[in-house]
Amino acid sequence: MIDFKKVSFTYPVGVTALRGIGFSIKSGERVGLIGQNGSGKTTLMKLCNGLLKPSKGRVLINGEDTVPQSIASLSSIVGYVFQNPDDQIFSSTIFDEVAFGPRNLGFKKKELKSSVKDSLEKVGLWKRRKSHPYDVGYNQRKLITIASILAMDTDAVILDEPTTGQDPVGKRVVTKIVKSLSEDKTFIVASHDIEFIAGTCDRVIVLDDGKLVLDDSTRRVFSKKSLLKKLGLSPPMITRVCQRVKGLKNDCLTVKEVVSGV
Repeated sequence: MIDFKKVSFTYPVGVTALRGIGFSIKSGERVGLIGQNGSGKTTLMKLCNGLLKPSKGRVLINGEDTVPQSIASLSSIVGYVFQNPDDQIFSSTIFDEVAFGPRNLGFKKKELKSSVKDSLEKVGLWKRRKSHPYDVGYNQRKLITIASILAMDTDAVILDEPTTGQDPVGKRVVTKIVKSLSEDKTFIVASHDIEFIAGTCDRVIVLDDGKLVLDDSTRRVFSKKSLLKKLGLSPPMITRVCQRVKGLKNDCLTVKEVVSGV
């Protein structure tokens, strides 16, 4: 699905954001990206759908190099939800905003409406479809941008800090959406919300200063307390509690696991 082969990226101002990154993500995987601000997470994700092209190395999407491909063609395969919804929204109604992507992909009228309705119902905004996007709050605008990508039915969905600015209800909506994605759809999320990563991702990639320092199952990554601490990161709260209580496993990710393991 997505292959990085010794990828480096340097911005025109001379800042190197990624250094020799290499990994593969298979179809259907749910992968979390974590790391401090400036570690290279957003740059990596923008390389996945052609918003950026590598300075060195190769990025392959379904076996095809991204360099000669247009952003439009790659966006039909890899959908990208920006961290700030205001960088993405431009239509005058919520319906038109969500319909923009699938309309440009050639969805017919009946298929288009069905896709938009299904996506807006998933985020709880179908009844607000005629409203202007800026007539709803920031957290709901983030849900609009997620719906706009879901409506395109891309093979992969990339989310940049999807729970930032969300209240508990919004977080539950985003979590439910991710968990309900079809098994053959690839999901990549960058977030500082470790609990969200632990609850939705099967695999975690850790970046530090543009380098890949850890790539393993979510459970194994968050069990590496000492390494994470050196990188300025922490496991989920429930994992930290288990690591301090004698007799509990040090890799539990949920309260349910703790209860069943006692």
